[in-house]
Amino acid sequence: MATPDDSLLIRREAPLAWVIVNRPAARNALNAAVWDGLANAAEQLANEPEIRVVILRGAGEQAFISGADISEFRALRADAAATAAYDARSARTWRNLQAMPQPVLAMIHGFCFGGGVAVGLACDLRFAADDARFAVPAAKLGLSYPFESLERLVRVVGPTHAADILLSARTLSAAEAHHMGFVNRLVPAAELERTTRDYALAMASGAPLTIAAHKRAIQAVLQSPEARDLGAVRELARRCFDSADYQEGITAFLEKRAPCFQGR
Repeated sequence: MATPDDSLLIRREAPLAWVIVNRPAARNALNAAVWDGLANAAEQLANEPEIRVVILRGAGEQAFISGADISEFRALRADAAATAAYDARSARTWRNLQAMPQPVLAMIHGFCFGGGVAVGLACDLRFAADDARFAVPAAKLGLSYPFESLERLVRVVGPTHAADILLSARTLSAAEAHHMGFVNRLVPAAELERTTRDYALAMASGAPLTIAAHKRAIQAVLQSPEARDLGAVRELARRCFDSADYQEGITAFLEKRAPCFQGR
């Protein structure tokens, strides 16, 4: 359990962990407790080496995440000053998800709106059911989308598609989101969980140090050259070559068997 009121759950099925936004009656809208729970869950799971892949999903049948909980806005986002504190809370969630050494896979069904899109963008991969719907309705609410999420959206789908999403505030079908590159894989709704699980298990069989090094390197490529910590990227690569897993990978290849990686 990640929050006292069960609004966010962690289910461990090593080598996988499921992080579940558990507010189905509110279409899994993100309130302050869920934002904090997501950040804490990412921080916690990052230090659990038996967990190789994290899958983020929404509870129930209606939504992945339908957006931020607008009922909190008058209290928590009453003006620009209050919004800055709110944005700091959500930014901690995005940073913690991106900082995890494990891959994070968003399993998206139903509504993925506003803050749900932002959370999906913080994940490494996004699988979606063919009934999923996507939107960033900020222009219909008179608020501005956080720059960090806007930047990530532009990097993922490109500036023209980002303009379409943000300036029109329209709802996109799953097929459109897949065409734009926001969704990595589109599957029938009945097959989403099985497809996601199978993919995650296959990914979990890879060498954890290599996967962490590649995740960090991909993030560095997307940063401006002056912001890149290439020392950290190279150190993660060096750890791979000095690891027991590297020796296991070579031995398993020569012995024509599947490797058994330990993350060390």
